Amino acid sequence: MTQIPIFQIDAFASAPFEGNQACVMPLDAFLPDATLQAIAAENNVAETAFIVPAGEGLWALRWFTPAIEVPLCGHATLASAHALFTHLGFAGEQVSFQTRQSGQLHVTRSETSYEMDFPASPIREIEVTDAMEATLGARPSQMWAGSFLACLFEMPADVTALTPDYAALSLLGPEEGDWEAGNVGCFALGGMGEADVTSRFFAPGSGIDEDPATGSWHCMLAPVIAERFGHTKLTCYQAYAGRGAWIGTELAGTRVKLSGQAVTVIEGVFRL
Repeated sequence: MTQIPIFQIDAFASAPFEGNQACVMPLDAFLPDATLQAIAAENNVAETAFIVPAGEGLWALRWFTPAIEVPLCGHATLASAHALFTHLGFAGEQVSFQTRQSGQLHVTRSETSYEMDFPASPIREIEVTDAMEATLGARPSQMWAGSFLACLFEMPADVTALTPDYAALSLLGPEEGDWEAGNVGCFALGGMGEADVTSRFFAPGSGIDEDPATGSWHCMLAPVIAERFGHTKLTCYQAYAGRGAWIGTELAGTRVKLSGQAVTVIEGVFRL
């Protein structure tokens, strides 16, 4: 029987039951894809991250939802760095991850948080559609295509009140193929406390109706906010019933700096 260490971590969280759940599993080498997918389905959290040593201070990293492998995942990258720094003996100040579709990613730790260096998503404004209004149950004022679809609303309350038709949303795809079908972020300026932006992220196309904290979404949100409103440094709140997450976001050219905290809630062994 194979035994694999497993850490369940709440990412973009300062305490348990906040942010987004990720499982991190260190391996000597990647298992077959079907096995990795089956493990992620068994873990049944938003993403399971698998990390494999790839050099000094470098790990190969892959992310799986319970349904598919994804090209980029912010909260599970944060969780992976937290596992290395906190549980797996990595003593440096910056850890790097080599990924298949998003290049090399870097995570730096400070005394209070982690900062991630990710690629910014290219964006283009597109026409607001009746199909999107029908699917979300409310009409956005503007929309952009990029890694995902971004929908702007007038008020944070408009975003928190959304009740999408997830089945319809999972089938809603791009005509030109430049964003992931069934993956939509909705946002408005302002919100509770110090929030500059309040958002939610719906991902039935990736097997998750609503994601509690989504770093990859903020890699698109940052350039959208910069283009539309001229702000490059933001305190973002991702609203999710019962959890919620604070994500520091800064656009720096073609990169986005994402900052947040992480908390380990479960440590154990996965028997395969």
